[in-house]
Amino acid sequence: MRLACAAALLALPLHAEETAPEPLPSFADCMNAEVARYERALKRVQDLPGSQPFEIGDMGGTEFCGTVGIVICDRSDAPLPCQHALAVEEDALAAQIVATLPEPDAVAGKAGQWSDGLYPLVYALAQDRSAGPDCAGDTDVMAAWCDAREASRRLGSAVLAWQLARFLDAAPGAIEAGWASAPPPTRPVARPGND
Repeated sequence: MRLACAAALLALPLHAEETAPEPLPSFADCMNAEVARYERALKRVQDLPGSQPFEIGDMGGTEFCGTVGIVICDRSDAPLPCQHALAVEEDALAAQIVATLPEPDAVAGKAGQWSDGLYPLVYALAQDRSAGPDCAGDTDVMAAWCDAREASRRLGSAVLAWQLARFLDAAPGAIEAGWASAPPPTRPVARPGND
């Protein structure tokens, strides 16, 4: 019995190496996939009869992509510089998105009264009006993580504003605007028993 347990324990590391997880997508690829997901959801809503409420707006995908970027950095040889570079990349993308957003006056009356009150608020969030440094006083490790997380949140606000403007047919698609590309093809998942 002990010999069997010892053999099983020795085999664990070998088995773990054989089933290594799939590599994570890059931050850019993840965001491109998120934009494509939103465009599919928007198409489904646009194909429905009558006006629809804005229920497809979501910052979760952007936050997920930011987390994927942080994990990639954590697995790299230089996590802190990588996370600082990720924050710069996220802020640059947010600036590109904000540059394509229509002013609130241009959106007024697009979908009725509800959007007249919502879009100006979401637009203001996308402008990133901050009360001050979000990560002041942290250790170097926590400051790098915090910078990347806060950049992800700022980007999420910009994406949400774009989603709403897109929903109101007041903003171009992300690919047309130049801040996203078509996502890479999705790798098919093997069916059980077809290994």
